[in-house]
Amino acid sequence: MSFLIVLAALCFLMFVAYRGYSVILFAPVAALGAVLLTDPSLVAPMFTGLFMDKMVGFLKLYFPVFLLGAIFGKLIELSGFSQSIVAATIRLFGAQRAMLSIVAVCALLTYGGVSLFVVVFAVYPFAAELFRQSDIPKRLIPGTIALGAFTFTMDALPGTPQIQNIIPTSFFGTTAWAAPVLGTVGAVFILTLGLTYLEWRRRVARRAGEGYGDPTALVNEPAPFAGPALAHPLVALLPLVLVGVSNKLFTVLIPGLYGTSHSFVPAVMGAAAPVVQEVPKVAAIWAVEGALLVGIACVLACAWTAVATRFADGTKQAIGGALLASMNTASEYGFGAVIAALPGFLVVANALSSIPDPLLNEAVTVTSLAGITGSASGGMSIALAAMADSFIANAQAAGIPMDVLHRVAAMASGGMDTLPHNGAVITLLAVTGLTHRQAYRDVFAITLIKTAAVFVVIGVFYATGQV
Repeated sequence: MSFLIVLAALCFLMFVAYRGYSVILFAPVAALGAVLLTDPSLVAPMFTGLFMDKMVGFLKLYFPVFLLGAIFGKLIELSGFSQSIVAATIRLFGAQRAMLSIVAVCALLTYGGVSLFVVVFAVYPFAAELFRQSDIPKRLIPGTIALGAFTFTMDALPGTPQIQNIIPTSFFGTTAWAAPVLGTVGAVFILTLGLTYLEWRRRVARRAGEGYGDPTALVNEPAPFAGPALAHPLVALLPLVLVGVSNKLFTVLIPGLYGTSHSFVPAVMGAAAPVVQEVPKVAAIWAVEGALLVGIACVLACAWTAVATRFADGTKQAIGGALLASMNTASEYGFGAVIAALPGFLVVANALSSIPDPLLNEAVTVTSLAGITGSASGGMSIALAAMADSFIANAQAAGIPMDVLHRVAAMASGGMDTLPHNGAVITLLAVTGLTHRQAYRDVFAITLIKTAAVFVVIGVFYATGQV
C-alpha cells in the first residue's frame, strides 16, 4: 500500500504538469497528499520541516544563479548578439543545420561548467532566432536544448564539471575523468541518435508545411533588435566565451582565496556567533555567479547603446522569468524530499536492490530514483548514500572497476530524471513559452535515448572490458 501511495503521488504530479497546471501549487499538494494517506499526523511537520526547508534551501543556494542567468540571456537578446551569431551560423553552416548549431553551443557551455539552468536562459534567444530564420517549428527547441545540455555533456563525457559527474567521486574514490572510453562511447551514441531523431522530426514538419509558428500567437518570443547595426559575430560570442572561461578561473581561485571555511562577525552591536561559510559547498555556485556577472558586464560594455533604452523593461521580464523558473524547480525539490522520506520509497529502493547484476542493479536503481524524485542529482545522491557499499562489494566480487561504477551511476542519473515533473524540464518549457503538450514529446524521446545509452555502455564494457 505504501508503494502505491508514492506511485499515485508521482503520477498525479506528472499528470498536472503535463496538463499545464502550476507545479508551484500542486507539488506540495501531491507530496502532502501522500503523507496524509501514510500518516495524517505528519502532514504539518513534513510541510514545514521538510518540504519548505528543502524548498527554501534550494532558493537560498540557486536563486541568484537563476536571476543572473535570466538577466544574461535577456541582455544577449536585447543587444542583438543572438541575431548576430545566428546570422553568422547560417552563413557558415546553412539553415538546415540549425539544430546541430544549437546542440553544439549548449554542449560547449555545459562542458565548460556553466549551470544547466543558465544554459537554458542563455541559449534560448539564439535558438529562437535561428529556428525562426530557418523556419523550423519552435516546439522543437526544447528537445534540441535538452540534447545539448541535459545529456552527454552533463554526465557522459569524461571530465565534465557538472554536479552529476562529481557526486560519484565521493562514493567510489574516482575522478571526474572516470571511464573515459565508456563515457565517450555513450556520448557518441546519444549525440548520433539524438540528432537523427531531431532531424527526422524537422523533416516531418517540413513535409507537413509546418513552419516556425505565428509570432503573434507564440509566448516569450525574443524582442526584435532595435539598435543601429548588429555587432560582429566575434564580439557577440565574447560574453559566452568569458562566462565559460571565468567560471573555470573562479572555480580554481575561490578555494585558494577562502580556504575550506570562512567566517565573519556581522558589524552589528550585540551580534551573536560569527557567520561561518563552508567554502567547498558553495564554491561552484560562487564561480557561476561571478562568471555571469562578468558576462553581463561584457554585454553592457559592448552594447550599452542598444541595451540602454530597454534595460529597465527587459530586466523586469527577466526577473519575472527567474522567479517562476526557480520556484518551479524548488517546489520539485521539496516534493522529492518528502517522497524520499516516506515508507513507500524505501519499498522501491529495497525492491531495486534485488537485481543480481551489479551494473544493471546500479543503473536501474539510480535512474528509477531520479525519475521518482524528478532530480538527477537528488536521485543519485539518495541511491548512492543508501546502497554505495553494496554496489562496491558486488562490483569487487565481479571484478568491475570503480571507474565503471562511477560512469554508469552518472549516466543513469540523467536518464529518467527528465519526466514531466522534472524541474529542469519545467524551467525549459517556461523559458521557451511552450507547454508540455506542445513540446514534451521530443524531450521524452531524448530521455529514452539517454536512458538506453547507459545499457549500451554496460554492454560495451561486458563485451570488450574497455574502461
